[in-house]
Amino acid sequence: MYNEVTKGGFYMKYQILGESLPVVEIELDQNETIFTEGGGMSWMSNNLAMKTSAGGVGKALGRMFSGESLFLNYYTALNKPGRIAFASSMPGSIRAIEITPSKSIIVQKTGFLACETGVELSIHFRKKLAAGFFGGEGFVMQRLSGSGIAFVEIDGHAIEYDLQAGEQMIIDTGHLALMEDTVTLDIKTVGGVKNALLGGE
Repeated sequence: MYNEVTKGGFYMKYQILGESLPVVEIELDQNETIFTEGGGMSWMSNNLAMKTSAGGVGKALGRMFSGESLFLNYYTALNKPGRIAFASSMPGSIRAIEITPSKSIIVQKTGFLACETGVELSIHFRKKLAAGFFGGEGFVMQRLSGSGIAFVEIDGHAIEYDLQAGEQMIIDTGHLALMEDTVTLDIKTVGGVKNALLGGE
């Protein structure tokens, strides 16, 4: 059963199948295009045309530093609607996220799976040295901005929290999958020498 997402006056149809190693299958309208990193496609109908592009040297190097491929593959349905599927590379889940001009997201590196051409994939640098060294996600993450639907793969099960203005949450290092760009991330040390040395956190 396909989910239908309304955006800009037309529909995007997709379904996420499987549990431990999920796959997202997308139905593209005629002349509709979706892109992914090189090697991301799992299967597709035979009327889809593929075009490979680096999208510029700077963007390609940025993707490399964020853990993605240097090249992106663009798939377009020709003459009639077509289907294409992208499988998760690790046990976990796949999430469909609507990106708008007022809602960009920051994703853990290697989390990007596929998105529409209205979405821009770029790198996001962690500004604080301590957060980059000890935050569990490294200095470079991925930013998804623009407008459209993006698919993100998450290692393990994901739980969403909606933080109010000024609200904070403490997360163990390495457990942040993604966040909106209105959220700031910093590190907090464990209080007490014994807690720090023996507490496991």
